[in-house]
Amino acid sequence: MKEIKQFDVVILGGGLAGIYAALTLDSNLHIGLFIKDSIERGSSNLAQGGIAAEVIWDEAKIEEHYEDTLRAGGYLNDKEATRILVEEAGKHINQLLSLGVHFDKNSDGSLVTTLEGGHRSRRILHAGGDDTGAHVMADLRETLSKRDNIDVFENEMAIEILHNQNKALGVIVINPDNEEVYILANRIILATGGIGGIYKKSTNEKIACGDGIAMAYRAGVAIKNMEFVQFHPTGFYVEDQIGKTFLISEAVRGEGGILRNIEGYRFMEKYDVERMELAPRDVVSQAIHREMFDTWSDHVYLDITHQPKEFLMKRFPTIYKHCLEYGIDISKDYIPVAPVEHFLCGGIDTDIYGKTSMQNLYAIGECANTGVHGANRLASNSLLECIVFAGRVAEDINKEKDTFGKIDVILPDMVFTHKKFNFKDIRVEIRDVMSKYVFIVRTEENLTLAKKLLTKHYNNLKKIRVFSRYYYETINMVTVALLIIDQALARKDSIGCHFRLN
Repeated sequence: MKEIKQFDVVILGGGLAGIYAALTLDSNLHIGLFIKDSIERGSSNLAQGGIAAEVIWDEAKIEEHYEDTLRAGGYLNDKEATRILVEEAGKHINQLLSLGVHFDKNSDGSLVTTLEGGHRSRRILHAGGDDTGAHVMADLRETLSKRDNIDVFENEMAIEILHNQNKALGVIVINPDNEEVYILANRIILATGGIGGIYKKSTNEKIACGDGIAMAYRAGVAIKNMEFVQFHPTGFYVEDQIGKTFLISEAVRGEGGILRNIEGYRFMEKYDVERMELAPRDVVSQAIHREMFDTWSDHVYLDITHQPKEFLMKRFPTIYKHCLEYGIDISKDYIPVAPVEHFLCGGIDTDIYGKTSMQNLYAIGECANTGVHGANRLASNSLLECIVFAGRVAEDINKEKDTFGKIDVILPDMVFTHKKFNFKDIRVEIRDVMSKYVFIVRTEENLTLAKKLLTKHYNNLKKIRVFSRYYYETINMVTVALLIIDQALARKDSIGCHFRLN
């Protein structure tokens, strides 16, 4: 007998987008929040810099935020969605405050703001100095725990979307006992995060395998702008280290940090004399890549030594402590940094209410392509995108809640094997191929080779359907990798974080 559960709304993902949507939906709705790992893991918890938002309505400042976002995105942004992003920012920041989130404040009670790359004004709100994500998520989890209408399921991974005639009806989930559970819902929200797990080095957790994007693709949902993988310029460099990379926040450059090559020379004036270190991430990452190539090195340095030690310890307590563990006192020593995978600007294509090309299915957060990032995300717009579009999804669902009812569906007779196959070598090769051939600088030859190497694994994995999280993560990884490669091959010109040599 197959286990079946039914909810009004099912949300996949326990990051900022997923939890904010759950808390913003009508409290009379029965919501199932499914998280494939612990609720305390994920990219939202790792966000250091903050949330970009003009909290006080000022048309000139909001217009500036809009223009900064378009400029960073190479003007490939969806202009309507971008306008919504910046204009609704203040409303949702106030909603976060009402949900118990504590941002850093000045002595007069006003919110502290800082500057980051690509922004012309100090509009970045932060919490805990340089530990914004962890603080915001802890506050929201506390509020979540008090909501009786929301059931939270940790360590339960959704593997397939149940659908019929382009209408989403539910998902199949693997529970902690490795059992098959059918979850039915009137509306389904994908908030499954990013794709960092397909690269050798990323600021994401390894669990970020692009699961929601791959599931949606298998169900025939439109996927767009996958070629725009953003690399953060300043991942903390440790020789031979792979996996999750500690992030040196953009805010360090916002507070005057200087980039120097291994010979000690400041180099950003060669690449962007107007904005220097505060250029958008695509410009800075590509500049660092060139400097490393020219100096035969695998890292550069970030210099913040001109700032007083007391200021650095208060403003960047997490970064200060982490660097000190490696013998680096950032008040006296340069910080070794190198670009690493950070954020996917594309994903599951949506409209301005988070609706995908499949009825009853929404996507929000990093797995979604809302269009606000264009070819390159502006710093600290990611957490803002989470709350603005999660809020719009909740608004859309709340309007339709009176139409919800019992779902009648004929469950598919899916055949799985339960053999314990080992896919470790495939995962290692996916990360090697993506990091070598689909990185900051791309060529036709390398992309074609990457496609050939990974298509072999994709075809072999499709021949079987193993009922395990490890199998589904692996096939999701190679599916997403091939989507990135195919869309990178299709875009011949260089723009934003997609840089083609040929």
